Amino acid sequence: MGSQGSKQRRWTVIVSGLLIGTLALIVTFTSRAAFLSPTSVVVVAAVGLVAVLLQLRFRDPELPGINAPNWLNVLAIVFAMVAFFGDLLHIRPQILEVVALLAVGCFVISAGIVMRELRKRRT
Repeated sequence: MGSQGSKQRRWTVIVSGLLIGTLALIVTFTSRAAFLSPTSVVVVAAVGLVAVLLQLRFRDPELPGINAPNWLNVLAIVFAMVAFFGDLLHIRPQILEVVALLAVGCFVISAGIVMRELRKRRT
């Protein structure tokens, strides 16, 4: 149990470091004005959801019954793509902000559902 637990912890730390590195690269190579765009908010929310899903996968791969709601993730991806390609679709900036907020909201709700299920399993 000890070596398996340390092996799991090692992968969790490695994946956490990679995600923090990804966020650091996003922040480092992004101009200040870009952080005002809806796309950057969606990207950071998507990275956060990936962090939750990877944490779920590496925490206990045999843990049954905890899955992210796929329909909600697909909806979030659709909203994110609309926000990302809003200029090509000729959508007004105010509407793009709402669409980006919807994408972030879907990502957050999905991550919240997964975290709630993990908490239920622990107790």
